[in-house]
Amino acid sequence: MQIPAYYADTYEEQAHTEVAAVGERDGAPWVAVERCLFHPQGGGQPADRGWVDGHAITPVRDHESGLVVAVAEGEAALPIFSVGQPVEVRIDLPLRTAHAALHTAGHLIEAAGRAQGWVLAANNHFPGQARIEFTAPTPDARLDTPEGREEATEALRADVAEAIAQDLPVTWDNDTDGRRIVHLSGLHSAPCGGTHVRSLGDLADVALPALKVKKGRIRVSYSAAHRERS
Repeated sequence: MQIPAYYADTYEEQAHTEVAAVGERDGAPWVAVERCLFHPQGGGQPADRGWVDGHAITPVRDHESGLVVAVAEGEAALPIFSVGQPVEVRIDLPLRTAHAALHTAGHLIEAAGRAQGWVLAANNHFPGQARIEFTAPTPDARLDTPEGREEATEALRADVAEAIAQDLPVTWDNDTDGRRIVHLSGLHSAPCGGTHVRSLGDLADVALPALKVKKGRIRVSYSAAHRERS
């Protein structure tokens, strides 16, 4: 059995656990651990970087077993592990919190866009590529001119800044269908398998350039970082 600990605590950096399963992927060995700190790529978020007993790994979802498995980073090979073997696992916490900040900021921008009457169409939370795309079910005249698009962007910025200033809590639970639902206090809720900050006050340097409209979609690019708290 594997416990997806990355859902329970974004900030858990290391753990002592045991090997849950071993196997091969494209001819290279993989190892799955019981207490899994490693978030695999998915849901618009890149994978964590981590270590198993000091060996650098990248986590991937093994669709055959359903497990998150660790494969060697780069061209190195993992040693042979055995089921039940005790191991120490660790994640690159600064990278994790950077991903969590971008993912949470994306939810917040989605909430701000919905407040403008727009509907989510797509998202990407990768560093350097982060964006939220919307459609407008009813015509929005602001989107027709550069001045109007800047006005609409400023409305998004104001909503985002206010929520961060309020330091609204970020929580999650499972709905009746077992889906993981992430909540930004009472502001926004959405099914999500990503990692997130503890509260919106953890977000820093959230920047939204003027939005763009292309092929009927409203594209809001953004950047964000994790705030250093004393």
